[in-house]
Amino acid sequence: MTKIKHKPQRMCVACRKSQDKKSLIRLVRTTEGVVVDQTGKLTGRGAYLHADPDCWVRGVEKNLEKALNTTLSERNREELIAFQETFFNDE
Repeated sequence: MTKIKHKPQRMCVACRKSQDKKSLIRLVRTTEGVVVDQTGKLTGRGAYLHADPDCWVRGVEKNLEKALNTTLSERNREELIAFQETFFNDE
């Protein structure tokens, strides 16, 4: 009998759909603001978004602040949108 390996599931804060943790993008609240956690190992409160432009925009504009219990500065919001633009232009 083969043992099935457990794959951690996380929920996108924008669309509320669950998916494998590795297929979502993790954002973390730090003392400098909210940053993209590309390693998945940064300490701090985290939230996940799908790698989808609609989820990204909805998450950054509305849901992310509540999920991370913080307020995004205008500069931090612009940095996240800029990251999203480079991320989706690579595909």
